[in-house]
Amino acid sequence: MTIPSTAQEIPSNIYKPGAPLEARVIDHYRLTAPDSPNDVCHIVYDVSASDLKYVEGQSIGVLPPGEDANGKPHKLRLYSIASPGVGDDGHGKTLTVCVKRAITVDEATGQEYHGVCSSYLCDLKVGDTSKLTGPVGKAFIMPDQPNANLIMVATGTGIAPFRAFLSKRYKQLQHETGQSWLFFGAQTRKDFLYEAELKAYQENAGCQVITAFSREEKNAQGNRMYVQHRLIEHGETLFELLKQPETYLYICGLRGMEAGILEGFQEIAQRQGIDWNVFFDTLKAEKRWHVEVY
Repeated sequence: MTIPSTAQEIPSNIYKPGAPLEARVIDHYRLTAPDSPNDVCHIVYDVSASDLKYVEGQSIGVLPPGEDANGKPHKLRLYSIASPGVGDDGHGKTLTVCVKRAITVDEATGQEYHGVCSSYLCDLKVGDTSKLTGPVGKAFIMPDQPNANLIMVATGTGIAPFRAFLSKRYKQLQHETGQSWLFFGAQTRKDFLYEAELKAYQENAGCQVITAFSREEKNAQGNRMYVQHRLIEHGETLFELLKQPETYLYICGLRGMEAGILEGFQEIAQRQGIDWNVFFDTLKAEKRWHVEVY
């Protein structure tokens, strides 16, 4: 079995907080519908004059300007990179992130609090610059095994690494025959990030894009439809894929997603007389089960 690239081949912390990369924004637009309550932005940086390299599945650090309430510089925030290692330009000169403006509401007072870094990024304009660090991450990268089957489960901006995965597979590795299953969950269709781009990938043999919109659809029990319910609808097929050593499963998005997926696969394993705990331990030992939640 071939596992993801060795640590020596994965770029790491080329730029550090003490000496960050100052990168210029060359494209910036809203991904969600104008009337969606969720503000998610697509941001592309020019990194052509830098030494920055990255691979699919890594994250980039952003140092927001300003100071916190204690007079200290704001802390570094990490964001999954949404572009393939060659950049959206195809020549390694750009880096893309998709960022949701974080808004929390104090239930007692009704006061809104906006995330420092996410608001900073969503408010950027073309021509502005940001201080970037990294890249970081070695555990969530795309496998380097030829013809691997990819099962990808995302909610919201968790789509970022999978946008990079699919771009690499269908723009750089067109000869590969592995299957790609992408499950994407959001509140409504207004929040279907990269809809046209992702749907276009379905023109490739073996690529499936399956959605779950929790506030518009119901599951078999009559409750809200979440992405894990969609995945389990195809559970038998996916479980057969997971039995193959060239199949890798990735989960990226809101914390709590994994529990429902595990329960569904455990039920399928029991029906087939397979000890799920043993099977699951094997998946993790072979580095074929990857989770990145927040």
